[in-house]
Amino acid sequence: MSTETLVINSLGAQGDGIANGADGPIFVPFSLPGEKVAVARVKNQATIMSITEASADRIEPACRHFGLDGVGGTCGGCSLQHMAKPAYNVFKRATLIAALKSKGIETDVAEVIEAHAGERRRIVFTARKREKGLLIGFNQAGSRHIVELEECPITSSGILERLDDLRALGAAIATGSDHFRMTVTETTTGLDVSIDGVRGGAADRERRNLTETTLKMRGIARVSVNGEIVIEPHQPILDFGGAKVNMPPGAFCQATVPAEQAMAELVLAHVGKAKRVADLFSGIGTFALRLARNAQVLAVESDEKAIKALDHAARNTQGLKPVKIEKRDLFRRPMMVSELKTMDAVVFDPPRAGAEEQCRELAKSKVKTIVAVSCNALTLARDLSILIEGGYKITSVTPIDQFLWSPHVEVVVSLSKG
Repeated sequence: MSTETLVINSLGAQGDGIANGADGPIFVPFSLPGEKVAVARVKNQATIMSITEASADRIEPACRHFGLDGVGGTCGGCSLQHMAKPAYNVFKRATLIAALKSKGIETDVAEVIEAHAGERRRIVFTARKREKGLLIGFNQAGSRHIVELEECPITSSGILERLDDLRALGAAIATGSDHFRMTVTETTTGLDVSIDGVRGGAADRERRNLTETTLKMRGIARVSVNGEIVIEPHQPILDFGGAKVNMPPGAFCQATVPAEQAMAELVLAHVGKAKRVADLFSGIGTFALRLARNAQVLAVESDEKAIKALDHAARNTQGLKPVKIEKRDLFRRPMMVSELKTMDAVVFDPPRAGAEEQCRELAKSKVKTIVAVSCNALTLARDLSILIEGGYKITSVTPIDQFLWSPHVEVVVSLSKG
């Protein structure tokens, strides 16, 4: 390990400052362009010891867990709380533009739709049992050390106000000191608490403890352990444009309601008056159920519980056009050109790995409108390049800051052919 002073030239895609070293770039987390910092360095990774000259864009972090003097490093949940909002928005948009350019895509990119504090309705905590009670929080960056949660400005008040209840639930089921996860989602009917990684699952005694503990609380819709429902005082319901979905344990949903609404509005606007729409990687119906207000929808998803929840919601919501469901692994068996020929529009929102094989089939199709939704700018750029090579043209690119104070950005892109 060596100690030296560096000048930060730029920010990398993960939000780390980058300095030019004699043997290549040096990555300095929690630094900003133009800053002069004293660091301790191991190879190309450096840790700030002190800031000699601070950037005009450096601000006081919103959270005490972010790190001493705003340098960061205590809690691994956020990486950009030290950056002023104007520069932060420029960084998020520039990251997307750079990803597109890496695949030769030059196109207009809209300004970032901003995120705000207190909007996160879905949070994944790390927890473990200890003698003085359950430890719950987030892992320190690059470490298994859990930073005990005292505040979290990104998280909704509906979750933060129930931290003591969450500690009690975790303590009721944990049998040892091993780390486990608690995924907490704020639904319209209360908190859905999905506990995973508990050794031995829910044995009879722990199940009784968890049930008795839950029954003493208000505002807990459901508690599940390793995917098994232990107690469900209320069905955990999410509202997708008036369609009520009973969320399966641990199911994926968008992290914030405002971002979900912004994405849905863009998807609906881009699809327009299409009569037949395929929603690929549909999940529990974030877009499919909204699209069905105006179009016949084919919803395709590999997760059986998710697609069944979507189907149940569609069947029990008035005013929807027909929604057909198909359980299908689109990574192994993408929809072929012959299956796409009846579609006026296709929407796809894949996991971070993207939809490379599906896009190869879409590129050969004659579908007029495609709407791509992604949380990974690099795999999105790869997928878009495939579609462009197949004759599609990008008509709109909109970045959405769903993940406040992180380097990640959500993106909605529309494309057309013919």
